[in-house]
Amino acid sequence: MVALSGAHTIGQAQCQNFRDRLYNETNINSGFATSLKANCPQPTGSGDRNLANLDVSTPYSFDNAYYSNLKSQKGLLHSDQVLFTGTGGGTDNIVNNFASNPAAFSSAFASAMVKMGNLSPLTGSQGQVRISCSKVN
Repeated sequence: MVALSGAHTIGQAQCQNFRDRLYNETNINSGFATSLKANCPQPTGSGDRNLANLDVSTPYSFDNAYYSNLKSQKGLLHSDQVLFTGTGGGTDNIVNNFASNPAAFSSAFASAMVKMGNLSPLTGSQGQVRISCSKVN
């Protein structure tokens, strides 16, 4: 999962998906948070669809900078930043390895994508296409 999360080295997220992190979490770089607040005001409904890059360092390159961002508390999404606590958390060593070793990240990412691609999705009456990914229809 840590390797697959590296896909967040490219792409963007809407303010409504990271607002709570900006204003309520303490494990975020203060300068990073300040730079995002101008485009993502605190009141809910204000700027909800405004976008921010998932990778502040190299937003248009598929690389391992995402992991260095996590080490600097610059993960945009809560689900990203929890991968690195800096206190020896369960995935800290993996993040450290990927941040310092681009080849290790690339290899692990490729393997994880192949494994995920080999999953057989539920079809017909056994599964459903969700209208909203976060909840059952």
